[in-house]
Amino acid sequence: MAVGVKDVAAAAGVSVGTVSNVLNQPDRVSARTAERVQKAIRELGFVRNDAARQLRAGRSRSIGLVIPDIGNPFFAEVARGAEDRAAEAGMTVLLGNSDESDVRQEAHLELFQEQRVNGVLLTPASDDLSSLRRFTDAGMPVVLVDHEVDEGGIPSVSVDDVEGGRLAVKHLLDAGRRRIAYVSGPRSVRQVAERLQGAQAAVAEVPGATLEVVEQASLTVLQGRAAGEALAARAEQDRPDAVFAANDLIAVGLLQAFSFASGVRVPEDIAMIGYDDIDFASATVVPLSSVRQPARLLGRTGVELLLKELDSATQDSADHDRRVRFQPELVVRDSSRG
Repeated sequence: MAVGVKDVAAAAGVSVGTVSNVLNQPDRVSARTAERVQKAIRELGFVRNDAARQLRAGRSRSIGLVIPDIGNPFFAEVARGAEDRAAEAGMTVLLGNSDESDVRQEAHLELFQEQRVNGVLLTPASDDLSSLRRFTDAGMPVVLVDHEVDEGGIPSVSVDDVEGGRLAVKHLLDAGRRRIAYVSGPRSVRQVAERLQGAQAAVAEVPGATLEVVEQASLTVLQGRAAGEALAARAEQDRPDAVFAANDLIAVGLLQAFSFASGVRVPEDIAMIGYDDIDFASATVVPLSSVRQPARLLGRTGVELLLKELDSATQDSADHDRRVRFQPELVVRDSSRG
């Protein structure tokens, strides 16, 4: 049988209200009384009913985080940044993986709404945010992470992916490469499309340079390997002399295909650069050049924006910057040198 607040009060010889104060407003209770209550809690094995407390308060101490790919180290870093900042505010992060599915994303949002989370950080599964409106209209604060929208007033924290794509391809062009391939996931993904836009802008500035788009089904190592095998199977004169991968997972798959099976040399035959600069980019068979995003800072800033949204909702004020955009950074390693 579960131990309740009344049992704790009886064991400690105090009122139920005093137990409640020890749990929720300890500054109202003397140190000696608080210790008696805590001793009773330990001896009885009392666990507070946080769900009931949330119902009374209308909010929990949790923040929801929905990401499209839990297996991508980039999003793992985003989650770590969010957890760090949430912990500083006395909150926890509940994680949902949409697996790039709008249906799963909506299911997570519904669950978080039922759990009365304080708000949600969301990296959308697609650019279709129409279903998000019913959650924001119902009063659930949402902050977009690694994504932004031009309309609708949804707070966001993102990185300038157009500039990131331009940086990557300009680096390859500056190294003397002229036949560039952009290996990507679906162009319906905003980040993929914006990185392509930047790549096209860089190529347009160099006479004789070309850009081929190799679009894959998803942004995974396996899809990168498939693209690499297809490129390596071409006649040498038909291959690109440089590849810009839309993320580091694609780049790792390309490196595997080039290095282990086909004998294509990186960077001698094909120079390469990825995107995100995940932790093991520097430890690949050929250390991978990449465009670095501040992943942990994205998560941390997302929680910071959410806290400001919650604060402005209670104070009827919203004088903070609701859209934050960071600049990417070029990190050059062996895969694009020479």
